[in-house]
Amino acid sequence: MLRPIIFWGASGHAKVLREFIGTLGCELVALFDNNPGAAPPFPGVPLYVGTAGFQEWHAAAPPADLAGLVAIGGARGRDRLAIQQFLELHQVTPVVAVHPTAFVARDAALGKGCQILAHASVCAAVRLGEACIINTAASVDHESCLEDGVHVAPRAVLAGCVQVGAHSLIGVGAVVLPRLRIGRDVIVGAGSVVTRDVPDNTVVYGNPARIQRDNLIYPGEAR
Repeated sequence: MLRPIIFWGASGHAKVLREFIGTLGCELVALFDNNPGAAPPFPGVPLYVGTAGFQEWHAAAPPADLAGLVAIGGARGRDRLAIQQFLELHQVTPVVAVHPTAFVARDAALGKGCQILAHASVCAAVRLGEACIINTAASVDHESCLEDGVHVAPRAVLAGCVQVGAHSLIGVGAVVLPRLRIGRDVIVGAGSVVTRDVPDNTVVYGNPARIQRDNLIYPGEAR
């Protein structure tokens, strides 16, 4: 019997997760999204809006042993973590989702709610915090440490011993050289090559990557 699972997020990332969720022994039973204009993406899977919709659904006796994933990518790591914590308060267990084509080293550690997508690599002695996303064909090499809510976008490469602070986004195809520190709430632009440490709350891009501006996704949090 498949374990019931819910997703929070009903757009493209939910489609990516649903494609392989059956390999984890799970069946999607409901979707939730903060966008009131969201359309149900999957026939037969109901979609509810926001916390009010969740509470309405939850009040009607949800399935036992309920699993959950937050299907929100990009630079919304704080939101992903907050929603995951909200679900945990309502007895929804965040699972670790690893695509069957991904590689995860035996001594790697993956936090609750992590998502390792198709052809991604999580190598020796890597440590991932909660609700991290290692997206399609991305690579996180040996002894790197990613804090909670980090998203490594498709085909991005983190060389060995890279440290990434909470909620940061490493953009599509970006490369971070070995033994560097990426701060919290950082956005590394697509295709960038990071050759030096990056401070908190910044947006960097280019080759070599340079600070372009403060990250204004979370205004008021000075770097």
